[in-house]
Amino acid sequence: MSSNKNLLVELFVEELPPKALKKLGEAFGAALLAGLRTQGLAGEHSALNVFASPRRLAARVSHVLPVAHDKAVSQKLMPVAVGLDANGAPTPALLKKLAALGADAAVVPTLKRQPDGKAEALFFESLVPGATLAAGLQVALDEAIAKLPIPKVMGYQLEDGWTSVNFVRPAHGLVALHGADVVPVKALGLTSGRQTRGHRFEAAVDPVMLLDADHYERQLAEQGAVIAGFPERRAEIVRQLAAAAAAQGLQPIDDDALLDEVTALVERPNVLSCRFEPEFLAVPQECLILTMKANQKYFPLLDAEGRLTNQFLVVSNIRPADASRVVQGNERVVRPRLADAKFFFDQDRRKTLESRVAGLAKVVYHGKLGTQGERVERVRAIARKIAAALGGEALAAQADRAALLAKADLLTDMVGEFPELQGVMGGYYARHDGESEAVAFAVEDHYRPRFAGDALPRETAGAAGLVVALADTRETLAGLFGFGQLPTGDKDPFALRRHALGVIRMLVERDLPLAVPRLVADAFHAFPEGHGQAQAEVAHFLYDRLVGYLREQGYSAHEVDAVIALRPDRWGSLPARLAAVRAFAALPEAPALTAANKRVGNILKKSEGAPVTAVNPALFAEPAERALHAALADTAPRADAAFERGDLTASLQALAVLKSPVDAFFDTVMVNADDAALRQNRLALLGSLHAAMNRVADLSRLAA
Repeated sequence: MSSNKNLLVELFVEELPPKALKKLGEAFGAALLAGLRTQGLAGEHSALNVFASPRRLAARVSHVLPVAHDKAVSQKLMPVAVGLDANGAPTPALLKKLAALGADAAVVPTLKRQPDGKAEALFFESLVPGATLAAGLQVALDEAIAKLPIPKVMGYQLEDGWTSVNFVRPAHGLVALHGADVVPVKALGLTSGRQTRGHRFEAAVDPVMLLDADHYERQLAEQGAVIAGFPERRAEIVRQLAAAAAAQGLQPIDDDALLDEVTALVERPNVLSCRFEPEFLAVPQECLILTMKANQKYFPLLDAEGRLTNQFLVVSNIRPADASRVVQGNERVVRPRLADAKFFFDQDRRKTLESRVAGLAKVVYHGKLGTQGERVERVRAIARKIAAALGGEALAAQADRAALLAKADLLTDMVGEFPELQGVMGGYYARHDGESEAVAFAVEDHYRPRFAGDALPRETAGAAGLVVALADTRETLAGLFGFGQLPTGDKDPFALRRHALGVIRMLVERDLPLAVPRLVADAFHAFPEGHGQAQAEVAHFLYDRLVGYLREQGYSAHEVDAVIALRPDRWGSLPARLAAVRAFAALPEAPALTAANKRVGNILKKSEGAPVTAVNPALFAEPAERALHAALADTAPRADAAFERGDLTASLQALAVLKSPVDAFFDTVMVNADDAALRQNRLALLGSLHAAMNRVADLSRLAA
């Protein structure tokens, strides 16, 4: 029988923080496996199974040895000249070193001589016994516990009343089984065994005596009424939610974060159908959904059109024969929450958004940037300029009105209770106040995109939403960059990277005809004169984020580099430029032309910039010069015409015919001729070639 067996380690604890459970389980398992591999007890073929439930962190590692293999170790002692005298006898220094290693002069003849730099050194080779599983697991377990990403450490005393332990929650049991054998280890004041606990109320057996590492999840399910695996428990919740919703012709709300959190709250999921009074549906569904999700961890049910119904699903942790009391209890609990939301909604509508604007002057936005009222005026100023460029006075008026009202919902009771609804509630209240749909949409959407992958402001009622969203993000970037509040490392407390990505997405995906340098400058002009000027830093930050955004769209580093190297002002053209570059790179002529373009660029750079004279055909002395000039005269207008009409792919592909004349030019023409007029004329010709080839992108960046 093979000595390789599966190893199970479980920490049984009090209820773990649900939002951290999944990460804790994965980290515990990964660290344990890494520690066992470091000790030589697990190999590359050892598989890992992680288990995480509200009251346990566990991992099973396959093919774990009871004793690691002995390891040959070669240790450098000292240079030969230092360790041996002229007669080859060991020196006192060598004998002292050997004694420290537990050896004596008898091993000197077995020492190996190997080159070490310019000299030879003596090496002592020995066989280190492999670690036992008990010793190796102890080290791995200690490291795994120490490395856990615990959100907040909790201190508690052990049963002796004196010893204090720090961990995420008090631990009450430790299991360590190698096959069916208990591995003697200690952790958090506990000694390992084979005993664990199941469900608090519904376990068929308590405690559960584990037979071996392989029966862990089966015994917990059958005897402990617990689904130990996080993915398995989550899948069971998803299955039950779908079945319960389908039975009513409805669908549960799609929310991965809520699913993960509920999975971390229950050990034995049981989905139950509940309902609330239909009159609460008069409240905006975003409010009802949020209060059910955030406060109660319920799953609201939607109809086929995505509208909220008065039915919801509860994931209970118990399975009573008669679940009616559980259903009634949850229905009773949710009612006051929904009543609060209705009260806030009714109270808020008694005052118009416009009447709340004055109150923003008393709300501090940032210690160095003044109040929300001052911020609103800056956003209005920026929005008016953007709107005027995009749609004239009509759009400017809509955007100005929306920017005036955009932050007013911060003073409402509903947003005070649920900050996540800022903007959303502003849209509802704007419609109630009789504002136009364009203004209501803009107020609602001006925070978008709120997160990676979120939708951009809608164009349902015009572009006012885009304008105010752009203005709001520009004001934020200019304001915070103006006094040096830049993101550093993984710290970005004001979500400036998200703001920058929002600007990029709006400019690129909506193809807005706006120049980025102008946008940056206008944002800074909205601030008082004493505000720091950091236009260059903001522009660099945006271009840096732009590169990452384009790479995420599937473009290569060379393609993105070629396009961004020209620092284009209007980013709406970037997808077309990148597509053109990709199509050009696929041409058989592309490698030669990109290499030639790089060579031309280097020649012009060494000649201190662009030529100061026009090309004079009368000075041509070589046939290759005339041929290149003629080809360029024929090709450049066609490439330029395609560029001007927006067909960037055709513009670049038109250059393919230049390969032969360019190759001939460099094969037969000496650019740096002794005659100054001849040299200057050839540089001017190369300057024309360089300009024609690099309107869409810097093609030299495609050269290998």
